Amino acid sequence: VPQLGPQLPPRLTQEPWHLLYSTGRDGFSLRTLYRSGARPDSPALLLIRDTEAQAFGAFSASALRSSSGFYGTGETFLFSFCPALKVFRWTGRNDFFVKGDVNLLMVGGGSGRFGLWLDGDLHHGGSQPCETFDNETLSHREQFCIQDLELWGLA
Repeated sequence: VPQLGPQLPPRLTQEPWHLLYSTGRDGFSLRTLYRSGARPDSPALLLIRDTEAQAFGAFSASALRSSSGFYGTGETFLFSFCPALKVFRWTGRNDFFVKGDVNLLMVGGGSGRFGLWLDGDLHHGGSQPCETFDNETLSHREQFCIQDLELWGLA
């Protein structure tokens, strides 16, 4: 979280963050993740470590929630720590920021590819280059298994 501080929108850089959800504490469930981060005005920082020890994730200026369509703003971004921090910001090509339901959470998209997706039981996910962020694959593989996942929000 401290390394990502300078990448956040300026209005958030001095705000205290706290852990809203952790697979180690709260189990593996997308429904529980949505419930844990339910304050709609709070930004969300999603941190993931896969079973190959790669760390990556996403920032959303609005809370992660179930939705019928894409939502979010151009402040949304993807990031990877493979091996050093890389941040992938909005390209302006589309506004496919975040979309979620009980079976799938997606961040970024275009042409049937998602910058980051997670399944409903938070065991599997994937990452592909997408038009929204022009990102690299965030993990070593396009599909990965989740070891740990955390959702951070403003205190």
